[in-house]
Order: sequence, then C-alpha cells, then structure tokens
Amino acid sequence: MSDAVQLSVMMKSLLKFPVLLRLLIAVIFIQTLYFKFTGAPESVYIFTAVGMEPWGRISTGVVELIASILLLIPKTAWLGGLLALGTITGALFFHATVLGVQVEGDGGLLFTLACIVFVASLLTLWFERKQIPIVGSKF
Repeated sequence: MSDAVQLSVMMKSLLKFPVLLRLLIAVIFIQTLYFKFTGAPESVYIFTAVGMEPWGRISTGVVELIASILLLIPKTAWLGGLLALGTITGALFFHATVLGVQVEGDGGLLFTLACIVFVASLLTLWFERKQIPIVGSKF
C-alpha cells in the first residue's frame, strides 16, 4: 500500500472518531435511562443519597435523553456534548462528595462510565467547537 493510500485510510478513520465518541455517549446515556425512568433500586438509592429523589432522577433522565438525541444530529452535536458535559460533571461531583467511587458494590462501574462520558463530552465539544454559535467562529 502506498503512503498516499495509507494516509487516506488513516484520515477516513480519524473522521469517524468524533461520530464514535458521540455514539458512545448516547449509548451510555440511553442505557441508563431504563434505570432512571423505571425507578430501579440502584437509581433510587443514588438520587436519595444526594437528596434529589425522585425529581432529580427523572429530570436527569430527561436531560440525558435530550443530550443523546442532540448528539446524534450533526448540527446539534455541540449542544448535546455541552448538555452531556454539564450532566456528567454533576454526577462526578456527587461521586466525589457523597457517593464515592463504588456505589452499592458496583466495583466503580458507574464512576468509570461517568469518567468516560466526561472525556468523550470534552472531546466532542472540541471537535464540534466551530459549530458553537457566537464563540465557534473564533476557534
């Protein structure tokens, strides 16, 4: 394979990376919606511990659903990334102050997923920075 072909293949792969990040965030958020909207014991425990049950659980689920939809639409991906970043920053805050890394013996799974969403959201905002109204033109 020539260098030009290899470079072309590599560039096409890199262009898919932002889409994969957005899909990763959406999949993680959508997967957790079931637990939030059905009032699963784990979800109720978490939001009770932080003093936001049931309104916080349901409203967080709604925001995560909206963020997931926005992430799947290329023109609104920046807004989905911003909503995801804000939501997950709140989750990480509560992990650091109230919940701890391990929640009800999950081995740190929720904390790890939150960290993944946080990084993926930051990267999404970086990749979509030019789409952000008003400030995007400055990047």
